[in-house]
Amino acid sequence: MKTVSMRLLPVFATGLGLAAMAALVAYFGAGAVLNSLFAVGIGGFAGVCAIHLVLIAVMGLAWHALLPGQRPWALMWGRLARDSGSEALPLSQVGGYVLGARAATLAGVPGTLAAASTIVDVTLEFVAQIAYTGLGLAWLVHLQPGHPATQPILVGLVVAVGAAGAFLLVQRHALQYVDRIAGVLGLGWAERTAAGAAAVHDALAAIYKNRTGLLWNFALHFVCWVASAIEAWLVLTLAGVPIRFGAVLALESLLYAIRTAAFVVPNAVGVQEGAYVLLGAGFGLTPEIALALSLLKRARDLVIGLPSIGLWQLFEGGRLLRRLRRDAAEAGAVAVAVQAGERRRAG
Repeated sequence: MKTVSMRLLPVFATGLGLAAMAALVAYFGAGAVLNSLFAVGIGGFAGVCAIHLVLIAVMGLAWHALLPGQRPWALMWGRLARDSGSEALPLSQVGGYVLGARAATLAGVPGTLAAASTIVDVTLEFVAQIAYTGLGLAWLVHLQPGHPATQPILVGLVVAVGAAGAFLLVQRHALQYVDRIAGVLGLGWAERTAAGAAAVHDALAAIYKNRTGLLWNFALHFVCWVASAIEAWLVLTLAGVPIRFGAVLALESLLYAIRTAAFVVPNAVGVQEGAYVLLGAGFGLTPEIALALSLLKRARDLVIGLPSIGLWQLFEGGRLLRRLRRDAAEAGAVAVAVQAGERRRAG
């Protein structure tokens, strides 16, 4: 009963989020929101999608820094699948991690390395996000010293630092607990034996010995977090709402901090929209512009994510078909051998 309730929780949270999103758009006026979206234009939307694809590629390179012996495109593809699963499907963030590791494995990365490196990559990206949130909070204090969100964000930042530190310690000094972490991230499809678990431990230890790779991973993730604010800045500029990049950076960093805190809601549906309306008001954004920015990001995720997931399904389907054909051929060979044996005995 408890398991069923846990499985239904994301569905229930998504339903509430969609209802909240619809209510916000209806309350502030669907027409005004649409007008703000149209002001960005097709060219502006294409520019946002292009910037996002570049950032995904760089984040794939950050993942590759942990596994320098693997092909860069395999990890770029894995990162694209990870983000597509998290943002375009009603999955939790963990579901996206599993999808990304699986995609990397199908592209030739060993399952053990894909699982272990996913754990490290997700951890360092979270650490980079903490640094990004700290930068945004500093900008917020600089721009608006008395902003009411300053204190709760600061408390959340302290908690996040503690959580990241604990997670790093578990990975480095308590590898016996990594089995559970790897299981959550989908190791079950990669390695199921005790030897496989030991291989993940060894892979984690090897990754953490690569100090240069760890630094590059963190640095690239931090750059991507900061550069992601360019998308929002471009949208607001095209919509006729010129805001300084520093203010947009502060807004975006606080928004993603709230999204991370609301991880139980798939895709932060409703949470992102409400956060944009509440935080945007402090930076001079009208609710209509704030909602348009959020909905445009949703559209970006669907335009990039759905074709990527379709391509991943095509790869998975091809792999399954090849396996079925191989099994059928092996079964046929066994049947022929059995029949031949029976004929010999009969003769």
